[in-house]
Amino acid sequence: MTENDSVSTRIAPELQASGWLNTPRPLSLAELRGKVVVLHTFQIFCPGCVQVGIPQAQRIYQEFDPERVAVIGMHTVFEHHSVMGRDALEVFVHEYRLRFPIGIDKYDGEPHGVPLTMRVYQMQGTPTLILIDKSGRIRLHKFGHVSDLAVGFSIGALLSEEPDESTTVQGTPQIPEGEGSCGAEGCSV
Repeated sequence: MTENDSVSTRIAPELQASGWLNTPRPLSLAELRGKVVVLHTFQIFCPGCVQVGIPQAQRIYQEFDPERVAVIGMHTVFEHHSVMGRDALEVFVHEYRLRFPIGIDKYDGEPHGVPLTMRVYQMQGTPTLILIDKSGRIRLHKFGHVSDLAVGFSIGALLSEEPDESTTVQGTPQIPEGEGSCGAEGCSV
């Protein structure tokens, strides 16, 4: 990991989704305890997400045993809200043949608002990769691209650990709202 990576031992806040794709029912992090969770947040018009982040999430989904690693996408829109709704996301998921579960981050309707999951996880933008260990703790929180080798190594290390049953849920911090911008590395808030 680099100095830009954020590592925590706090329990990952529950996801705030207004809907789900590629899963018959809503997912919760609590029910995924015992698995390593790969949470990949993206926007359909984010160049870094489309070129790097989403293909990486798809590869992780295809390569790791779903009984041990849960891959979850979170469509977290903080700009161009009117054109990145559920209908557009459904077409995108179909065209890119994404198979992993994808939540739609709840949006409070405020102009230039930041979605709820993005806010509680203090994300800087998209793509963001978050690794959650078997005990439900955030172990990697990275905005931008993370190499496949580093992600694979990190997932393997987390798979080798025993879950810690003594962890407790802590508070969920907020991030300030603001304007975003997009570039080759991703889109920032």
